[in-house]
Amino acid sequence: MSVMTGLSGNEIYCLQLKNMKPGDLVIGNSVYSMGVLGSLGSGLKTLMGGEVTQVTSLIHEGRVQGFQRMIQEAQKRGACGITGVSSDLVQQAGNIEFLSIGSCLHSEEGAFFSSSADGQELYCQIDAGFHPLHFVFGNVAYSIGVGGGVMGTMRGLGRGEVKEFSEIFNKTRHLALQRIANEAQQAGGNAVVGINTSILPFQGMQEMVMIGTASHHPMLPPTSASMPVTSDLTNEEMWNLIHLGYMPQRLLLGVSVYSLGVVGGISALVKSLVRGEISELTTLIYEARENAIARIAGEASAIGADDVVGIKTYVYNLGGGMIEFMAIGTAVKKMEGLTTVSPSLPAQAIIRDKNTFVNAVETAVGVSLNSAQKR
Repeated sequence: MSVMTGLSGNEIYCLQLKNMKPGDLVIGNSVYSMGVLGSLGSGLKTLMGGEVTQVTSLIHEGRVQGFQRMIQEAQKRGACGITGVSSDLVQQAGNIEFLSIGSCLHSEEGAFFSSSADGQELYCQIDAGFHPLHFVFGNVAYSIGVGGGVMGTMRGLGRGEVKEFSEIFNKTRHLALQRIANEAQQAGGNAVVGINTSILPFQGMQEMVMIGTASHHPMLPPTSASMPVTSDLTNEEMWNLIHLGYMPQRLLLGVSVYSLGVVGGISALVKSLVRGEISELTTLIYEARENAIARIAGEASAIGADDVVGIKTYVYNLGGGMIEFMAIGTAVKKMEGLTTVSPSLPAQAIIRDKNTFVNAVETAVGVSLNSAQKR
């Protein structure tokens, strides 16, 4: 029977170099309703702000069920693994569908594995010395809350950091990271590589979810000895750093929430009526960004990193004259004797596949929440 795969020609080429052949596309899903009791409990929790544990648990359970059903489909087909695993939330007639999709792989070597990496990324992971074990994710559903909003608004009367908000945002973002590391440890991995982070709207709240691949690298400490390495470097970036002898250590997050303040806001508004720089806004945004970067610099220093690479900064308007700045990067450290299997990457591993289908219609019945703007 012919193979029905989601893998591209470039992916198939790269995987063939690692003795893996393409298999069928596999899907697993589960449709959930929040339910009246769950919605009431969550509504009460949002008054306090921070994590909404009922919603976190529900989303986690739904994602796991969809994933496990996909795994069952792959095993029925005799696959050695699944690559390109996704975990999406799709609105379906007022309910939420948890959808996992991936492509089977076939090989005569090794135990069954699952990976969030596509075929090209998986090649880079394996060639960099990482043995893929299990698709993992860490999530947290959270709300700023009425209480936090009131305190933050009062603080917002003055210019500077709104520490109440900074604390909530820092805590929730680090919870997702801690949970994906815990899942990797339970799977026997000493690293989580290729982490992608999304922030999605959910029932009037937000979910932060990190997905990646729990892996094992022989030059890293055993899982029982320390928490797994975490990295949000692209797999191609990671291959290059491994080739230069640098091992990822930890994904670092720094968040700061700043308010322009009433006085500063009025001043900026007046200045915006005429042409020229609004110095209040310039200074505020500069300070907030520097503060977020300083937070990850402090984390890197605490773990003895040599460098922090791939730093990205994101700016979000939270309303009420407040702005969130988030900095993300990966700490790395030089390791003696570390290198890649191959001296160079094949061209097929770095070519980006062109999208040949574009749907501009926004009124579809099923809308993937992962298509929302990442924050």
